[in-house]
Amino acid sequence: MNKTVNINIGGLFFHIDEDAYQKLSRYFEAIKRSLSNSSGKDEIMKDIEMRVAELLTEKQKSDKHVINIKDVDEVIVVMGQPEDYRIDDDGADAPTENYTSKRRKLYRDKDRGLIGGVCTGLGHYFGVDSVWIKIIFILLIWAGGTGLIAYLIFWIATPEAVTTSEKLEMTGEPVTISNIEKKVREEFESVSNKFKNVDYDKMGNQVKTGAERAADNFGDVMIKIFGVFAKVLGSFIMIFSAFALLGILIAGIIMMFSSTMPSNTILNHINTPIGLETPLWAQGILFIFAFGIPFFFMLILGLKLLVTNLRSIGNVAKYTLLAVWIIAVGILISLGINEATQLAFDGKTVKKETINLTPKDTLQIKFVNNDFFSKNVRNHEDFMFTQDSTKHEVIYSNNVTLEIKGTDKALPYLQIEKLAKGKSYSEANTRAEKIKYGYKIIGNQLILDNYLLTEIASKYRDQHVELFLYLPKGTLFKVDESVQEYDESDNEYFNLHFSSDDYVYRVDTNQVKCLTCPPEEDDYNDVENGNMIKADSIPPVPPVPNTPPTAGKSGELTVGPNGVIIKTK
Repeated sequence: MNKTVNINIGGLFFHIDEDAYQKLSRYFEAIKRSLSNSSGKDEIMKDIEMRVAELLTEKQKSDKHVINIKDVDEVIVVMGQPEDYRIDDDGADAPTENYTSKRRKLYRDKDRGLIGGVCTGLGHYFGVDSVWIKIIFILLIWAGGTGLIAYLIFWIATPEAVTTSEKLEMTGEPVTISNIEKKVREEFESVSNKFKNVDYDKMGNQVKTGAERAADNFGDVMIKIFGVFAKVLGSFIMIFSAFALLGILIAGIIMMFSSTMPSNTILNHINTPIGLETPLWAQGILFIFAFGIPFFFMLILGLKLLVTNLRSIGNVAKYTLLAVWIIAVGILISLGINEATQLAFDGKTVKKETINLTPKDTLQIKFVNNDFFSKNVRNHEDFMFTQDSTKHEVIYSNNVTLEIKGTDKALPYLQIEKLAKGKSYSEANTRAEKIKYGYKIIGNQLILDNYLLTEIASKYRDQHVELFLYLPKGTLFKVDESVQEYDESDNEYFNLHFSSDDYVYRVDTNQVKCLTCPPEEDDYNDVENGNMIKADSIPPVPPVPNTPPTAGKSGELTVGPNGVIIKTK
């Protein structure tokens, strides 16, 4: 029967039998003897005891478990024999330990951390540079604030690595006598070297006043604050430039390979300042170089603010990128000047078509589409390179507008103006003449195409059609709902009511009146009888006391057939 002893190791109590206790005591004594010449002996012994206590705790199967000699032997196997791991002062390397690698434990590393050591600790745990963990937290903060909450949770829940054993566990190093001694001696020697290098005479000659020390402390605080601000600023610069650079690369690649894409519907809407003469693939290359290189350097700047010892990309790469950027910008400027000359002059052709409309007729106005190019009259394409029904390449555009105006002529007429731009008046007029636009006048119907065509050799030079419908006073007309998409009339003269396409309009001297529009739509005072007072909108007029009303008398209020109150004279 063996005796049991209660012992305290590293602040923890254990029940241990006498044989195991004696062996463990001899083990600790042997360690102390091997560390007799080591710096920081007490600190090393404290960390070793805490590590042994941790290993013994893992051996306990219950609160009544008694540590036996087998448990002690297993602990010694993990920790190693003292004579095998003694580190001599001459700096000779210790023998390689025979141990099983233990996985890392999560701690906060405040020694290397900027705020709470959370990111640095996570970096140790996952085996990555802590800067990437910081970037992830910043992205989460920017995305909705979840990063800040997660950081605070990690800060509260994760313990700080204080002891040497915890610091070794944090980095995944085995907690053995050798590593503990190395770690403590490194920290002890680091502090010792700082004191050895101090010039005490100089310090004695430069004793500072309290005010000076306070100023220095304030300066240190400000440096810390600016350091944190620089990190935050660097993160924002890095994130912004990274997304911008990604977008530039995607857009440039799409432009470069646009000719091989199956559908160019989206690409037809890409309108760049140099898109008239320069191919889209060349624009994509210039776009990447001219705008991508500056954002790349911004990305490097953001990383430098985040990572103190970030390696430079090298002078060769810097000057090469700078030269490429200067060349790209120079080409863009020259192309821009050339493109500007392509739109320097305006050309126009004008055609008038009289509409033979009798005074009793109501003019019907509508737009129609061509089913070959578009199935909906409301579809709009600024311009589109396509083929017509005969397989000829053409430019298709819905850049057509209609404006209704008054005239003193006896009959209404339609004025068609075809417009285009060029680098000379002659070229612009020639290009305008080549615009094809169709319309029909059938009885009292004016049917207008919602599109124009021109040959692809004319190139896109802001070709468009402006229609002016001149109507004499007293003309009645109705507009189809399709006119809403193309009407550019002055609302003070003609206000198109969108609520119905069944309204009848009449041309008056200074304004077009709507004869059948509801009074509540009288925003421009253009609704006929829109300002009249309805009988049901005011209370009845009581008769004069003691004088019964007499029908037909002067001053009597009567209700007309339209529900309007009329005062008779």
